[in-house]
Amino acid sequence: MLLSTKGDYGVRALIDLAKHAGEGPVQRSDIARRRQLPESYLDHLLAQLRRDGFIRSTRGPGGGHELTRAPAEITLLAVLECLEGSLAPIGCVAEANRGGESMCGQSWVWQGIYDDMRKRLEGITIAELVEHERAHERAAVANYSI
Repeated sequence: MLLSTKGDYGVRALIDLAKHAGEGPVQRSDIARRRQLPESYLDHLLAQLRRDGFIRSTRGPGGGHELTRAPAEITLLAVLECLEGSLAPIGCVAEANRGGESMCGQSWVWQGIYDDMRKRLEGITIAELVEHERAHERAAVANYSI
């Protein structure tokens, strides 16, 4: 599976919002600067994440974006399916999972891989990604020397 820029940037934005949860609405420009994302593209992703219920947005002075749920309640699977659509590795698996009939003989192999991937992604939350990032940041600071 190769994630598109959309999936990558959307997850980065949610991690940023999770890291700043409880601090009030986060400005799009701050997310873009911290995560090195194009602001115009980020605007599109935030709109999609808002439509799918991951974030809420407030207009005006002091406005910005916030998560609608705790980061521990948002799975990586849910976010990627929102942003990417089907994560099925080949078309016949996607068709079978939409209730159609699989017409490819090797679909059982790809279905197994797809099921394993979904299970793994469903077990990872935005909170875990934040904690992993913070641990990485702490390790980088601890290893810094002049």
